[in-house]
Amino acid sequence: MILIVDDKPENIYSLKKLLESKDFPVDTALSGEEALKKVLRNDYALIILDVQMPGIDGFEVAETLSGFSKTKDIPIIFLSAVNTDKKFITKGYASGGIDYVTKPVDPDILMLKVKTFYRLYEQTLALNETQRILRSEIESRKQAQTALKERVDYLHLILESLPQIAFTANHEGRIDFVNNKWFRYSNNSAIFPETAADDKSIRDAWLLSMMTHSSLEMEVRIKEIDADSFRSHLLRVIPIKEQGKVTRWVGTFTDIEDRKQVEKKKDEFLSIASHELKTPLTSIKAYTQLLGRTVSHDEEHPANKYVDKVQVQVSKLNSLITDLLDISKIENGKLKMNMHPFNFEDLLTNVIDTICHTHEKCPRIDRVGDCLDISVVGDEIRIEQVIINYLTNAIKYSPNSERIIIKTNNESAALRVEVQDFGIGIPPHKQKDIFNKFYRVEESSVKFQGLGIGLYICSEIIRQHHGTFGLESEVGKGSTFYFTIPLN
Repeated sequence: MILIVDDKPENIYSLKKLLESKDFPVDTALSGEEALKKVLRNDYALIILDVQMPGIDGFEVAETLSGFSKTKDIPIIFLSAVNTDKKFITKGYASGGIDYVTKPVDPDILMLKVKTFYRLYEQTLALNETQRILRSEIESRKQAQTALKERVDYLHLILESLPQIAFTANHEGRIDFVNNKWFRYSNNSAIFPETAADDKSIRDAWLLSMMTHSSLEMEVRIKEIDADSFRSHLLRVIPIKEQGKVTRWVGTFTDIEDRKQVEKKKDEFLSIASHELKTPLTSIKAYTQLLGRTVSHDEEHPANKYVDKVQVQVSKLNSLITDLLDISKIENGKLKMNMHPFNFEDLLTNVIDTICHTHEKCPRIDRVGDCLDISVVGDEIRIEQVIINYLTNAIKYSPNSERIIIKTNNESAALRVEVQDFGIGIPPHKQKDIFNKFYRVEESSVKFQGLGIGLYICSEIIRQHHGTFGLESEVGKGSTFYFTIPLN
């Protein structure tokens, strides 16, 4: 809007009509006092100000406006028919005006000036708004940088207090912080500790993680600078993401040498104990069979029942010892697979018959899906062990169920076997650990006996067949355990 200030209404009228004909919005004031009040209340892009006015003249109005931050940037054009001397023109510019026009006014010249100053004022406003936005953005970035620095400092403080070796790196993988424990293993904050010669390269493994934006977890042997031997450490490197992009990496080396030694001694104990138990158990089994042949042939004789019960318990004990021996073989890398072609459908039929004849309260086993009358290359005995374990668990953990479903599927590249029960089920947060060694679900460990190693052995057998395994379960509705074996 343009403000016209003149004490003569006829001057205002003609100038107002001229500006409005060019589509300029116009406001008017008949005195300097009225002009000051309006300028403080409203926003104007240009003021056309008469010099000679009673009371406050144009020069005083301009000087007053130049003293307010709101009005100091409003362009002012002085109009005068009386004060046309050079000294008045100079005073006009000194008081804050940007132009001094004498009357009579050439309308075309005046309009060119108005358009120019109006446009300059709009550009000034736009520039001021841009500067305001930039200042606001700069302030926001400063605040964000301050907050980020506080977070980073806090993270470094936490990492410094950890008992592990800890470090952070930027999104490109360049290490930018290490805690003091790092320097017990490396003299340079940018160089990883020395690893054993036959261990996988930390840098290569981390480069792969950075390419996939995924976490890294690996066991590696490192040693202190002045030490002679390497100790096993668990390296974990985790990406920190913001808005889906990796902005930082946080890593730790955790010393697990003592735990590894304890596990090694435990595995050695299991191996020795299993072998030592196997010999007397074989003798017990043989003597029990001889005892069964020497007692009365009367089926109602109590001795026959006792002998049968002993044989059942001996079989259970033999199965547990066999599992312990398998664990020992797995840990020592000696669980070998005897690969040869066999008919999978015949194997499955024999397993179902075996389960039905060896369990007194065996539920109905329903077979659904594809017939697998095909030749498969694998260890027939070990695959049989997996299916028997799945079925035995299904019977054990669904004691009140009337049936179990075995579903088979020929997926052209692989065969898939599923064993579904309708028992107690497994909570979702515990399903990821169910195939781990010695893991048992707490809710069932008291009610159902076992060492928690059967599924671990099954998983290792399937791994050595280059297959996959897993489960689907819902508490109170049952579980489905499955495995696949590639046909090629």
